[in-house]
Formats: sequence, structure tokens, C-alpha cells
Amino acid sequence: MNDLIPYLSHPFAQHALLAAVIVAVICGIIGPFVIMRGMAFAVHGTSELAFTGASAGLLLGGNPLAGALCGTLIFATIIGTLGVRQRERDSTIGVILAFGLGVGVLLLSFYHGFASEATNILFGNIFGVSSSQLLILTVLGVTATIALLFMYRPLLFASIDPDVAEARGVPLKLVGLLFLLILAFAVTEAAQIVGTLLVLSLAITPAAAAQRLSARPITVTLLSVSFALVASVGGVLASLASSDIKPSVFITFFSFSIYIAARLIGSTKRRTT
Repeated sequence: MNDLIPYLSHPFAQHALLAAVIVAVICGIIGPFVIMRGMAFAVHGTSELAFTGASAGLLLGGNPLAGALCGTLIFATIIGTLGVRQRERDSTIGVILAFGLGVGVLLLSFYHGFASEATNILFGNIFGVSSSQLLILTVLGVTATIALLFMYRPLLFASIDPDVAEARGVPLKLVGLLFLLILAFAVTEAAQIVGTLLVLSLAITPAAAAQRLSARPITVTLLSVSFALVASVGGVLASLASSDIKPSVFITFFSFSIYIAARLIGSTKRRTT
């Protein structure tokens, strides 16, 4: 613990912890809906297309964050427009993902800057979050959270029973599109910490663990946020203490450990009831 105190007085560590909290909260809120709607593959596809957008942003303007956000929003709009049902959505994601990754690799091949700028797109660099990037992350997080709270009830209804929701007048296509746009914001945020290749560790794993412990939507959301906070903040602190291991390694490890523990606890609860 004493080894951490000197680091915590530096702006880079403070920015990293704040970014970890922001990303954990939005991913923890959005994760249960990802699980309920069977959209794990959509998260994967969105994160990979964030890489394509970040590559374009890095090449054209030196701003991978703005590029990643544009890439995920474009991808979310296409998926929301073309793929409504899960079977349609998955096949559409597969087609666009393959093409998008090829474009991303092509764009990255034209970039001749520092190699770390390119690898940070894939694996994250939370200790490199600047004040301006932190402000952007905050705006993205607040915007996504407000939008999600505003459409919480119709989204929950459409996620639990889409057929009945449609019969009751819920516009499934519009709700699905808006959710995908919010997901794009969340993925863009999470990629700043764990990179596009490891976004699933924050956008899915905490929510999957939470659903092993409760069936109540509010409880699942609170647990999901708590688990995401433990994984992200704990990963940053552990990385500071180790000084030579990336936060993404610890974040994915903590997230997976929480999931395993939740499975064991959930199985024990079911056997005793």
C-alpha cells in the first residue's frame, strides 16, 4: 500500500482512476441489457470496429479516440438498421466485422508514427489519459447514462419479452438502434482502458457474474456496476503497484475471477434452495 501513495499524487494516476470509474459505471449499467438481449457478439463487433475507426483517426488527425467513436457509431447505425432480430444481427455483424478489420489493418499499415500509438488502440493505455480525453470520457459517460435511464423501461420490456413489447406498441427497431448507439459510447470508453481486444472484460463479464447471483433487474445492475468498479479500479491500482504489468491484464483477471466466484456462489445457492 505504501508503494501506491507516491503514485496517487501524480495527475496520470488520478486521471487513470477517474477514467476507470467512469468506464466501470457505464459498462456496469449497460452490461445486463447486453446479456438479456443476447448481444455479446455485437459488443465484440463494435469493439473491433472501434479499432478500425481509431486507426483512421490516428492516420488522418492523430486522434484515435474521436476516430474510435465515429467508427462505433457508424457500425451501430448499420447494425441497428439492417439487423433487428438476433439471427439477422449476428450474420450482419460477421460480414461487416470481417470487412472492417481488413480496412483497419490497411489504414494502420499507412501509419508511420510510434508503434505504441498503434498498440494502444488494441490494448489500451489508461495511464496516458490526458485532461482533455478525461473530459471527453466524462461527457460520453454522462450522455450514455442519461440516455439509458431515459429509455430504461421500454428497453427492459423489449429485452425481456420482445414479442409482447411489440404487441404493446414498443418500437423495437428504434429501441434497438438507440441501445446500439449507447453501446457504441460504452465500447469507446472501455477501449481507452482495456483496448478494443479486451472490451468484453468490462462490457459483459461483470453483468454475466451479476446475473448468476440475482434475477431482479435492479439488483443485477447494482452488482454489475460494483463488479466493474472492483475490476477496473483494482486493476489500475494493481498495475501501479507492480509497475511493469499493464492494467488491462489485471482488469481482465479480476473480472474473470469475480465471474468464477459468482458461478460458484450461484451454484451453491441453487443447491441449498
